[in-house]
Amino acid sequence: MKERTALRHHHRRRMYAALTAALALTGAAVVTSLTVQPAGAATTAVAAWPTPNGSQPVSATIAVSGTYDGGLKRFYGSGDLGDGGQSEDQDPIFKLANGAVLKNVVLGSPAADGIHCSGSCTLQNVWWEDVGEDAASFKGTSSSAVYTVTGGGARKASDKVFQFNGAGSLTITGGFQVSDFGKLVRSCGNCSTQYKRTITVNDVDVTAPGSAIAGINTNYGDTATLRSVRIHGDSSKKIKPCVRYTGNNTGDEPTETGSGPDGTYCRYSASDISYQ
Repeated sequence: MKERTALRHHHRRRMYAALTAALALTGAAVVTSLTVQPAGAATTAVAAWPTPNGSQPVSATIAVSGTYDGGLKRFYGSGDLGDGGQSEDQDPIFKLANGAVLKNVVLGSPAADGIHCSGSCTLQNVWWEDVGEDAASFKGTSSSAVYTVTGGGARKASDKVFQFNGAGSLTITGGFQVSDFGKLVRSCGNCSTQYKRTITVNDVDVTAPGSAIAGINTNYGDTATLRSVRIHGDSSKKIKPCVRYTGNNTGDEPTETGSGPDGTYCRYSASDISYQ
């Protein structure tokens, strides 16, 4: 009887030890699952580019008022719009009137001077396969003008993607993506008429190589606010999120005065930029 009692006690001790070890392992697994991936550190995949639904040559600028839905067709320059050069005085493929909306459009190559907005405009799900002189230029003269770029993407911009010549506020958002570029958006540094310009870049994917995300003129009161910007393939951090200049209205090359967050003109913190 004593041997059987001792044997039962031995089996119970072994069972308790096994349960304790299992619980310890489970707890470790839970802790591991909670700490392996810090908050906000998950890698975000860049969305695939769309396949155009056919192609259409454009020999004269298409004027848009109201809403123009391109059905995700590719539009490219031909004739006078087809030289593929970098001239500053090229005509655009699309010219938008104040308040116009352009959506579901692919701009192929050559793209001439892309898109011009005469006043407030919205560019929704617009893709530039090979940026010409600029992808889009914003030219409204009212301080209340609002320009919105949501979704879509641009690549192969030897200089600027978005040229902000006019007045008002520009927002680039909705998962817009840019790759192989000079600057994503630049306030005009030497236009003959200058304005205060407000730029917001929010929820955007930036893929190297590239030079800068935003360039602004502090002497005209410009600001650039960056939020949820994901930079891909730039582990050495060569892409500057925000660059400050002293602009002019004489046509001279503007002077770069600094870069990085300053709380006044370049408005963002380290947590607003992730490197993936």
